[in-house]
Amino acid sequence: MSWLVLVISGVLEAVWATALGRSEGFTKLVPTAIFFVALAASMGGLAYAMRELPVGTAYAVWVGIGATLTVVYAAMTGEQTLSVVKVLCLVMIVGGVIGLKLAH
Repeated sequence: MSWLVLVISGVLEAVWATALGRSEGFTKLVPTAIFFVALAASMGGLAYAMRELPVGTAYAVWVGIGATLTVVYAAMTGEQTLSVVKVLCLVMIVGGVIGLKLAH
């Protein structure tokens, strides 16, 4: 159960990071509200997962999922371009997350 909660929390990290960027310094109401709700849920899930998972593993997986999804979303919406090097780096992050899960 902790792994599932951790993955969902990682997805929510990408949500709050994207909402933070779209809030324009907390001047836009909807992205600001999404930011705070997703942030609270993401941190709560991370804290829950850390009750059973080592802090280093949980944090690395959480950040890896969030960072990867944030970049992928930004590329899909045209806010960021992807290159072969960026894709390879994202693949390495995903591989590291999978490796941490397998090593646990």
